[in-house]
Formats: sequence, structure tokens, C-alpha cells
Amino acid sequence: MAEVILMPRLSDTMTEGVIAAWHKHVGDNVKKGDLLAEIETDKATMELESYQDGVLLHIGTPDGGKLQVNDLLAILGKPGEDISELIKQHSGGAAAPAQQPALAAPVVAEPAPTAAPATASSGLDISAMEEVVLMPRLSDTMTEGVIAGWHKNIGDAVKKGEVLADIETDKATMELESYKDGILLYQGAKAGEKILVNDLLCIIGKEGLDVAAIVAAAKSGGAQPVATAATAASAPAAQPAPAPATIAAPVAETVVNEGRIFASPLARKMAAEKGLDLRYIKGSGDNGRITKTDIENYVPAAATAAPAAKPATTAAAPAVTGQVSFTDVPVSQMRKVIAKRLSESLFTAPHFYLTMSINMDAAIEARAKMNEVAKVKISFNDMVVKATAMALKQNPKVNSSWMGDFIRYNNHINIGVAVAVEDGLLVPVVRFADGKSLSQIGAEVKEYAQKAKDKKLQPADWEGSTFTISNLGMFGIDQFTAIINPPDSCILAVGGISEEPVVKNGQIVPGNVMKVTLSCDHRVVDGATGAAFLQTLKQLLEEPVRMLV
Repeated sequence: MAEVILMPRLSDTMTEGVIAAWHKHVGDNVKKGDLLAEIETDKATMELESYQDGVLLHIGTPDGGKLQVNDLLAILGKPGEDISELIKQHSGGAAAPAQQPALAAPVVAEPAPTAAPATASSGLDISAMEEVVLMPRLSDTMTEGVIAGWHKNIGDAVKKGEVLADIETDKATMELESYKDGILLYQGAKAGEKILVNDLLCIIGKEGLDVAAIVAAAKSGGAQPVATAATAASAPAAQPAPAPATIAAPVAETVVNEGRIFASPLARKMAAEKGLDLRYIKGSGDNGRITKTDIENYVPAAATAAPAAKPATTAAAPAVTGQVSFTDVPVSQMRKVIAKRLSESLFTAPHFYLTMSINMDAAIEARAKMNEVAKVKISFNDMVVKATAMALKQNPKVNSSWMGDFIRYNNHINIGVAVAVEDGLLVPVVRFADGKSLSQIGAEVKEYAQKAKDKKLQPADWEGSTFTISNLGMFGIDQFTAIINPPDSCILAVGGISEEPVVKNGQIVPGNVMKVTLSCDHRVVDGATGAAFLQTLKQLLEEPVRMLV
């Protein structure tokens, strides 16, 4: 069945997007992860990837065209599939209201109590309603968001520009502002819960608005989190029914999950709070995934008996004094994307590594003199950033990206500086670093580092790098290798400065040595090209006066 792609909200203030360029054309095969288009927002030009396989059957507007958020962007499906009704439905055609009940009917036919209201509201197009707020895509890689906290409660008056909620994305926690005045009538999830991009986040309108109809329409559209909440709320009397079956069934007393256990983060959290062992709980979701409902309906008959047996075991074996224990922590959005992007990089880009030792005696002396007059304290990392930018200017082939069908050689130099934060890693970008002084670079890097730790970085702060530096020298690491940060073709891993014996004028003397390792994508950069870049970097750091010319 054909799938509709709507124009995503790629920044917290975006209301429309301009198609900077389509990377796929109608009739082209599209694979999950392929770049569909570049979309110009109010803050940056961002890449939109496909989240499924199929053939591109329709595009909403050509290059240079504008689309409002949630307008029809594209349709993916099978070759020859009839998409005329989908186009009418998402372009305000007369056929839209008539078509929607037919699509919604199979979804709401199962539960009898909710069939009538859902059918009555199935003609609603919630994406076009002013009162409806959908979960925005606040970063280019975001697929779902976690409600870190609500700033408004149901019944509160909301004004345009006021902060509704804090939303944790895969890269940062961002504030979501209201785009209209009204009263907060509905919240799609509680603090700590997840909502998929474009699912119902909240409803803001006037008193008397039929909220139930809108929620039912969202549920009939396949919004999983909303459907679960609505079912639980509309049929509280039905929930105790499975409990006797669970108590009576012998399955509850046996291990039903072995090895890796699939469970939602909320289910894991609830199980931990109740002291339940997920091995004994049978999941009702896809692939046996344990859900919130499974936790609520589970009565730990076998688990209750298990503790009674333990004292006897302990008494029989008094020598055992330890206890096996562990803590399961749900994977954060940021960690999910770090895992996805770096796994793709390592297993897609053929990495090779070049290591060089650099004598930092002159750099240490120069830094001490510069800091006597500099307004902002200059660090060794700032000197590495500046030297790297100048080395890239002299070795432009390293400042490149593999684009699949072509190689992009960047004429500008934007250096990403990896910053460790509590939840993972962020890479803010120092733009046009080759044209900035050491003091400017130092001030900018310090500002970005603080914003990263305070979770105040915006998408425009971490997008557009052409080269990345990862420095672990301050943690006492002498040498390491780093994974390339796509779409860059190289990343420089910088170790600490250590005192080592070096040979000068035929004599062994103490020297301050720093080791750097360049990770290269062999599809773009060859060994000789990477070596030439490192030689230039070495010359600049061993004679810092070159950076001032």
C-alpha cells in the first residue's frame, strides 16, 4: 500500500519548507535511508531521508517550490499503484472525506465500544485542524520525541509564544512554543512517554471543542500511542477480565522470555517500579514485545512463590554472600542516533588510519605568550582547530564528502568539535574556521561546549561540518582512533601531550609529544592524500608562527 510523506517540521519555528533539491525523481527506486530531498527551513538546509523502501510515485512540488508543514511532500509505493485518491485526500479534494472512513474502518472494527465514535469522527483530517498540534521533527534524524516535561496542564490558558513542553530529541532537549492562543484541552502523552513524529501531541482550542472526536480520528489514523491511551481510558471495566486468566494460566509461572527481551521503555520502567521480572511476562505486541498493558494486567503468581523458595536455598548455602543485580536503563534518543549513524559509518565507509607524532614544545611556548595578551584563554585544542583549518585549505581533497554518485569537494571549511555531554556526544560546528583568529575560535568553542552541556544547542549549531576533531587528551588518553562523522570523509583523533625522549641534533632530550590519528574514508581519501594533510598539520603545530601569517 502506498505511503504518504508529509512536509516535516524540521525546526521548532518552521511553518513552511522550500525544496532546495530532489535527489530522487518520480519512478526512481527508493531504499530506507536514501536521501530523498534537501529542504530549506528557516534555519538551515537539511537532508530528508526515506524511512521505507518503495518507488517514488509522486512529489508535492518541484525544486524551488514551497510547502507548508504537513502538506503532501511525496508518495512512495509499488510500481503502477493507483494513488489518485491519496493525492485528492491530501490536497483538499472532494473525495477526501468519503475516502477516509474506508481506510479507518478496518482499524476500528475490532473493539465494539469505540467503533461508533471512531466512525463518526473518521472524516476528520486532524493534520489540517488549527487546534491540533502534532509532534514536530526537531532534528533531521528525529523519528520520535520524549516528553521531558509539560509547562502547561490541561485546562490552562495558552498564549502564542509560550512554552508548551520540553521535548527530548535524539540530539538535545528543546522547548516547544505554542503557535496560537487558546486552552490546552488534551495532552497526547505524559512526561517521560514517547510520541512518534507527526502523531497527536496536544490540542489547543476553545472550551466545548469535541476533543474525543479528534482523538478518535487520530487513533483511526493508526497513531499507536494515542490508540493505546484511548482504549485504556474507554474500557476500564474490561481490564480486570484478563487478570483471572493470567492467574490461572500456568504460563505465568514459567519463563516465557529467554535471551533478549523486547519491551517498551515505559513497560520496563513500570516493571522495575513494581519489582516484576520481565522473563515471566508474555508480551502482546509485535514480536512478543511487552507493553504497558501487559504490565498492568500481569499478576505475579509465580513471582510471589519464588521469593518464598529463596530463604531455603540461602539457608542451605550460607557461603553465598553476593547477589546478582543489574539496572536496565532505556536508551535515550541521542544514544539511539549515535548508535545508528556511527554503525552505518563504520560498516559502510572503508576506514583506514594514519598516526603521526607532533613535537609540541614550540606550541607550548607560543600558547603561554599568547595567553599573556589574549582576552580569551587559548587552549591547545583551539590551536589544533586553527592548524587543521589551515591544513585543509592546503589539502582540499581531505575536506570532502562521499555522495554516492559523486564526490563533493567543499570550498568552505566548517570544523565540527566533538563535545561530551551526559547523554552522549554532540558536534557543534565552527564555521569558516580558516578565516578566524585563535581568540575567536577559543571563544566560540567554549560557548558551544557550555550550550551543549546545558542542552541549549539548536540544529543550526551542529549541522554542516566538513571535517571533525575529537580530542580526548584532557582525559589522559595518549592515542586512539575515531569513527568518521558522516558526511565528512575524515576525523582527527587528538591524544594528550606527554613528555617523552626525542632526538634533537643527534642527542636524546626530553620533549613534549602529541599523537594524532586521522581516520579516512578510503572511497574519497587515499593514503598519500591523508599523509600530506598530516605533514602540513605537523608543520603548523611545530612552528605556530605559521598560523599567524
